[in-house]
Amino acid sequence: MKSLQGKVAIVTGSGRGIGKAIALLMAQEGAKVVINDLGGGSDGTGNDLKVADEVVEEIVAMGGEAVANYDSVAELSNAEKMVQTAIERFGRLDIVVNNAGILRDRMVFKMSEDEWDSVINVHLKGSFNMVRASAPYFKEQKHGRYINFTSTSGLIGNIGQANYAAAKLGIVGLTKSTALEMKRYHVTANAVAPFAWSRLIGTIPTETEDQQKRINKIKQMVPEHIAPLVAYLASDLAADVSGQIFGVRGKEIVLFSQPRPVRSATHSEGWTVERIGETAMESFKSSFTRLEVTSDVFPYDPIV
Repeated sequence: MKSLQGKVAIVTGSGRGIGKAIALLMAQEGAKVVINDLGGGSDGTGNDLKVADEVVEEIVAMGGEAVANYDSVAELSNAEKMVQTAIERFGRLDIVVNNAGILRDRMVFKMSEDEWDSVINVHLKGSFNMVRASAPYFKEQKHGRYINFTSTSGLIGNIGQANYAAAKLGIVGLTKSTALEMKRYHVTANAVAPFAWSRLIGTIPTETEDQQKRINKIKQMVPEHIAPLVAYLASDLAADVSGQIFGVRGKEIVLFSQPRPVRSATHSEGWTVERIGETAMESFKSSFTRLEVTSDVFPYDPIV
């Protein structure tokens, strides 16, 4: 039997790139899929319905079942409509993949409120909306899978992406809290940081030779490399995997460490500003995270 036979999935942002690769593999593995994509550009503007329709047609052509949805995940009412569509069309819902995303890159000292809000609303609020809309159903069903998408931009930071990084690290917190809250109902939640070429990555400047080399390297990491891990986490095989942060880089799967204290300091007389500088910080400095976009400590490209 196929790993997702009889399951029903919603995959947001599944008209192109990583989301499309996930939706196609899930359909191949037996799932019925709600293809959500408003057909916008990398900045979220525009609306091209054929983007989602074409993925539905591709799934149907290979013998699967799918339905298109063109709504923005940034509105809770739209998320509720997606859940209702899955249940009305296919009779149930088992899997929610929160993949939809946009970019509005800008240095933090130039970023507008709209550039901040729009990215937060799609990535972080959008992921919450999908969880909120489906969680009551999963709770009653006592089964469900959430696969949320984070990024190394959030896990370690990136230049020009304060909005995106904040959203993606927020998704980690959402994932871990959801995993804890829904554990008693046999619902899992995990996060995946993808390393793959996509149209969002295509917006990265390539003005220097080093930038071009990085882009050429990423182009070798196709969206199809991401899909198998997502399909696994969506399956019954992953019933005991929850609250974890994974990465996929080409043919490599990464498990990220969870935040833990690395050093501590105490003072018998309590702390003053001066004592902190003289004692605590001096002992901490050797364990500081290096303030770089990439480092020997974490040698992964933090631009996905």
